[in-house]
Amino acid sequence: MCTVAIRLCRHFGLVGAAGFIAPRHLKAIKETGNTLIAALDPSDSVGIIDSYFPDADFFTESERFDRHLDKLHRAGQSVDFVSICSPNYLHDAHIRMALRNGAHAICEKPIVLNPWNIDGLAAIEAECGRRVHTILQLRHHPAIVALRDQYSGKRDGMTDIDVAYITSRGKWYHRSWKGDLDKAGGVATNIGVHFFDMLGWIFGGLRSSVVHRRQDDCAAGVLELERARVRWFLSVNADHLPDAQRAKGQRTFRSITVGGTEVEFSEGFGDLHTVSYQEILAGRGYGLLDARPSIEMVHAIREAPLVPLTGEYHPMCQQVEAVRA
Repeated sequence: MCTVAIRLCRHFGLVGAAGFIAPRHLKAIKETGNTLIAALDPSDSVGIIDSYFPDADFFTESERFDRHLDKLHRAGQSVDFVSICSPNYLHDAHIRMALRNGAHAICEKPIVLNPWNIDGLAAIEAECGRRVHTILQLRHHPAIVALRDQYSGKRDGMTDIDVAYITSRGKWYHRSWKGDLDKAGGVATNIGVHFFDMLGWIFGGLRSSVVHRRQDDCAAGVLELERARVRWFLSVNADHLPDAQRAKGQRTFRSITVGGTEVEFSEGFGDLHTVSYQEILAGRGYGLLDARPSIEMVHAIREAPLVPLTGEYHPMCQQVEAVRA
């Protein structure tokens, strides 16, 4: 806990304290030497807070949390940052709540579901004099940074890339907000946005998008970026795992091949949220403009017409066909 004499310690609020990603934010707040003073979640299953900030105030109603932040703001004791770990469709509203109460926002990805939401937030950001930051942690992964360095000087020609990510989820997934297209944005948005951000960061903006699969449990297509062609496949269905992974009892498969070479980045994820917080607190964090390209990509994927499996498509689409059969 920080003291009055050492105000280098920032005061944080947190929205979505019972969510899957919240512990990484709690850890990052703690490890950067700051303190959580208030948290919100409609569920009261938030005992994890005791491991980090047992003295934090807690609310299950957004109205009372908003009121608490407003009272602190009017008393000249505003929280400095509000970390937002709520469901995707609520990010926009919770960012607005943070800014109105004199706090900067640190929001999980996707920062919003639609590109035009970014324009609205930028206007409020300017009005309030506060910043909206987002967590784009793959940009801090050493293997991804090395890949960017490798291709940063390559301005001509196209690089062929294959991306496959399967993270198996149980029946609960489709009953939760994550399985609701309007609330989560679909599989490509919910589990794929950080891959699309990473690819855009390295290989440039979106030129075209073809979508071959867009189901409740998987999505696949081909993106053309400024300097790369990307075949991608994303799934939450364990039946789509390669035989080798299923034989080992594994429930996750991740593969990125760039120019025919596999990119190894299975390790090194544990501290990336803390690194992201360190960068934000040092004034080097990623904001609305940084997030826009990936939001434009997933929105294009969500709205594109489906194309049959002809021509170029990700080979793992065949696994989907085999499961259907």
